[in-house]
Parts: sequence; C-alpha cells; structure tokens
Amino acid sequence: MSTARIFKSGNSQAVRLPKEFRLKGPEVEIFRRGDEVVLREKRDGMAHVLDIIADFPEGALLDEPADPPPAPVEFGDE
Repeated sequence: MSTARIFKSGNSQAVRLPKEFRLKGPEVEIFRRGDEVVLREKRDGMAHVLDIIADFPEGALLDEPADPPPAPVEFGDE
C-alpha cells in the first residue's frame, strides 16, 4: 500500500499522488464510499450513467414495483 502527503493549498487540502497513481485528465470525480474518499477520472456521457447503475445492489433493477399498476377493466360488450 502506498501513502501520500496531505498539504494545504489556499483554504483547501491537497494530496500529492505518487507517480504510479498519476491520472490522465485535468479533472477527477471525488466521492465518499463509507469511510473512504475515492478519486476517479472524470467520464463524460453514458459511461458515468453505467457506473451509477453498476453500483446498484445485484438484482435491484429486476425487482417488481412495490405498487404494481391496476389490472385492466373491461367495459360492456364492445
């Protein structure tokens, strides 16, 4: 496991990443996952949406809705 130093940059904290963690783009996405702070390269378009869907619990998108729609009603002999 590598470590990095935290330092102040203006009123913000900054982290100097070791060479093996160098990122390609000029921006990163940052978020918390439990007690971790995660940095990842910023993605555009559908790649971001697919990442969000990938974080859903397994089978979550296949669950039946909690309140299913009503059954169709037939009216008279038409």
